[in-house]
Amino acid sequence: MISALVASDFATPHVDYHALAPEIVLGVGICLLIVLDLFLAESRKWLVSTVAGLILLGAVLPVVTLGVIGSDVRSMFDGRYVIDNFSLVLKALFLLSGYVVVLMSSRDTEERTPYQGEYYTLLLTSIMGMVMMASARDLVSVFVALEFLSIPAYMLAAWRKRDSKSNEAGMKYFLLGVFASAVMLYGMSLLYGVTGSTRLVDIGQAVTGTDHLVGVQVLGIVFVIVGFAFKVSAVPFHTWAPDVYQGAPTPITAFLSVASKAAGFVALSLLVFLAFPAAKSVYEPFLWVLAAVTITVGNLLALKQKNIVRMLAYSSVSQGGFILMPLAVAGTGDARTSLRAVVVYLIIYAATNLGAFAVVMAVSRKTHSGEIASYGGLFNYAPGLAAVMTLFLASLAGIPPFGGWYAKFGAFKAVLEARTGAAYTLAVIAAVNTVVSAAYYITLMREMWMKPAPDGDESPVRVPRNLVAALVITGVATLAFGVLPGFSGYGAITGLAGAFGR
Repeated sequence: MISALVASDFATPHVDYHALAPEIVLGVGICLLIVLDLFLAESRKWLVSTVAGLILLGAVLPVVTLGVIGSDVRSMFDGRYVIDNFSLVLKALFLLSGYVVVLMSSRDTEERTPYQGEYYTLLLTSIMGMVMMASARDLVSVFVALEFLSIPAYMLAAWRKRDSKSNEAGMKYFLLGVFASAVMLYGMSLLYGVTGSTRLVDIGQAVTGTDHLVGVQVLGIVFVIVGFAFKVSAVPFHTWAPDVYQGAPTPITAFLSVASKAAGFVALSLLVFLAFPAAKSVYEPFLWVLAAVTITVGNLLALKQKNIVRMLAYSSVSQGGFILMPLAVAGTGDARTSLRAVVVYLIIYAATNLGAFAVVMAVSRKTHSGEIASYGGLFNYAPGLAAVMTLFLASLAGIPPFGGWYAKFGAFKAVLEARTGAAYTLAVIAAVNTVVSAAYYITLMREMWMKPAPDGDESPVRVPRNLVAALVITGVATLAFGVLPGFSGYGAITGLAGAFGR
């Protein structure tokens, strides 16, 4: 009998290698990049970026095959690592977003990467953490995935080693990130203390916000949400975003504003739907305030900006508030609608924001300035860039027929289906801020279409092929999501809420 117990305790866990194929491809690819960087001559280091892009596309293939083969949920390690529709959609989002960032980081762009191997190794390592986050269903695996994606991002933010702004960006991001991780880890320890488990589903059964340990439960929930609020740059935990976005290399800024933010929202969704479903009286008011304040403060600060990267940084803060809206009513309203609204918003926002930063990179090759005024006369000397930037700005503003309108429609739909006074109030705040946000987007459009070039130089802009590819991918996706909304949302992403058993 004792031998049987020992054998059961130390039984080899079931490992589904097909389900883990994206992570395996990334892991092997990261090792390959390190080896290539060691043995390639300096004149051929540009091959590293090509290999990095191929690795990311290679990791997408098993995601596709897993989705095509069937919708069965693949669970490993006693339900602590799960591959389902939810995780597959987000893994594809992270991998494709990373591929666009690789295109933006090519040697032909303004943002040259002098240490090719280290740059792409760190980038793929961070993406690996995001891919792991999509499948994590345990506090330990969530935290490990978060650190896996965050630590390389701290170094990438400070990549311009001789630029004081980049050094400041990396240091500020690191210090605030470590503080947020400590707060979140303390919250996780409280949740483990009151539940005796790190599995999210077990925590969800034990945490109700009503028993004799309600004080400890509330602290645990609030601390964990605060930790992830930093990752999604929710107000008042957003102070790092403008300086980091401005100081980091532009491809990394795009990466942080899209993929890193998406990973934070994935973790928040996992907590809301799996760990805190019975504690809506605790998390809903907190997320409501975060959503309302984040949308408003982000918009008001964006109105004052003269630098386009800082404007997009505060715009990103505001967009994060819109993504928080469905989570703020997830327990009161329709959980299925709320979850799909979050995922759809992340997909459309990723395409739109990556495209906007690609245009910023292309224009900066000529103007060597980040000021909004430097975009004057863009239509005269680069009409294609002006047109595609207008597409991205209109999408961010929520103007049909571009993808952003459908993302905002899903967020408003989720909130209104809650049918409570707090939900209606949040919808009104978001509607007013949607109008406010149009002001700074239209200001940039007016600069491009109606103002003359500030220096009178209207020579054409040479856009590298890699940036053209990035613009085509993001532009087509943004337009397709708006014109064919079923392609991105409620029809295409079926079974997501079912994956959470809601």
